[in-house]
Amino acid sequence: MGKSKTKNQKKSRATANHVAEEIFSAVPHSFVFHRGLIGKNVGRLIVDVRRVMEPFTAESLKVRKKNVLKDFVAVAGPLGVTHFMIFSRTPSSVNMRLARLPKGPTLHFKVLKYSLVKDVVSSLKKHRMHEQQFTHHPLLILNNFGSDGMHVKLMSTMFQNMFPSINVHKISLNNIKRCVLLSYNPETEEIEFRHYSMKVVPVGMSRGVKKLMQERFPNMSKFEDISELMIKGANLSESEAEQDGDHNITELPQVYSGRGNMASQQSAVRLTEIGPRMTLQLMKIQEGMGNGNILYHTMISKTEEEIQEILNRKQAQLQEKLGRRKKQEQNIADKQEKRDANKKKSLEGIKRKQAEAEEDSEVEDPGMQDNEVAVVESDDEVEYYRQAVGREPDEDMFPATKRRHGSERTHGPAKKRKMSPGKPFRKDQDGKSPKRNGPGGQRDKMGKGWKKDGEKAFGRDTKPGRKPFGGKKPGERGEKKFGGKKTFDKNKDKSFKSKGSKGKPAFKKKGVRHGSKQRKGKG
Repeated sequence: MGKSKTKNQKKSRATANHVAEEIFSAVPHSFVFHRGLIGKNVGRLIVDVRRVMEPFTAESLKVRKKNVLKDFVAVAGPLGVTHFMIFSRTPSSVNMRLARLPKGPTLHFKVLKYSLVKDVVSSLKKHRMHEQQFTHHPLLILNNFGSDGMHVKLMSTMFQNMFPSINVHKISLNNIKRCVLLSYNPETEEIEFRHYSMKVVPVGMSRGVKKLMQERFPNMSKFEDISELMIKGANLSESEAEQDGDHNITELPQVYSGRGNMASQQSAVRLTEIGPRMTLQLMKIQEGMGNGNILYHTMISKTEEEIQEILNRKQAQLQEKLGRRKKQEQNIADKQEKRDANKKKSLEGIKRKQAEAEEDSEVEDPGMQDNEVAVVESDDEVEYYRQAVGREPDEDMFPATKRRHGSERTHGPAKKRKMSPGKPFRKDQDGKSPKRNGPGGQRDKMGKGWKKDGEKAFGRDTKPGRKPFGGKKPGERGEKKFGGKKTFDKNKDKSFKSKGSKGKPAFKKKGVRHGSKQRKGKG
């Protein structure tokens, strides 16, 4: 188990984190992404450019088809992003936009030529690139950007602000492992973009001594004395010959990483290109995030009168747009007022109709007698059936009423129907709903069918001397025929025993149904 940190260690750690956060928030950050269809090679170029801008860039920025430029601008503020590098592709060229957040300007470049990291590295005999080089930002070198022209000065300022500034008095040389070179050609107006890895080696010593200073010790099994290595320099390849000169030899102000790099000693700075490589040409400079005035254009030049005319036209468009917006707001306000007025009138009409309905309900029926009480009808047929019959109705008797009044009954009890005195409820023998006489006909006394005036009752034959259909003669009531021959009396036959009031038989003959005729000869 490790030792717990002391109070001073915790305090120093918190102070260091706070300083690191302040430094990290003070440096510029960037987004490198694409717009539209770009293809495989341009997509790989975007990945390589993100590698150049590390560590102050979004390494794994995800771009979807539905994302628009406003989405990136919205998230750039909270993340502290200051620059956009936007790549796009047309059928004729590859373009790059360099934008400064949040209000521009935007520089439009045309990528004339480019090479990927894998192409640059494969062309070298011996490359030098490792992960520790990308833990610190690169050193920016601008060449030939001092020529006349506002667009050149604006480009140099934009490139300088993309990378963190360096304080020469506080910078540590061990943090500088890479450099980005931007060289401007005034004649062709092209910009060369290069990315290099830096290496510092001591000078003024033989190749044998340099070999000893390296991490991998040379093989001296063939030597009799170490002086042979110093004098002859055996087993050393010609590619390790010294390539330094006055152009890259300098005196180190600090101790630099590597054997032999001492302070106040001369050392040589060697650059190895690691890619990517691009050739850019400025096309135009625009205000804002790609939606402002054109400040500079390479192909098109305008006079002062044309520029003023364009400004006047744009001002007129803005005024027209403002007028349309005000008109739309006024139309929305008018529609809202009309809607409120109509709503108020509707509510007043509803209240007036409710008051009239209450007044009509209080008016007495002119045909009602003096001693008769007014009948209060209810729409709830289930409640009426319950009061009239005295029992609950079947489930499928009033399906429409249940659907219509199901939600109403949950809120409160239904109104009870008040019947006038002197008219008692009528109930049939089975306890079912009372017989009703409708305008289409009346129910016969036996309760077997409906008949209209002047028509026969259903299920009866009115001719004399004939047996009515489904009916029985008075003498046959209470008797049953069995087999068509003999008539049995229920009370006399011992085989039939009454069981309660229902009169069910005590047993049944196997294979014979009661109330049916038996065949002759068998049974």
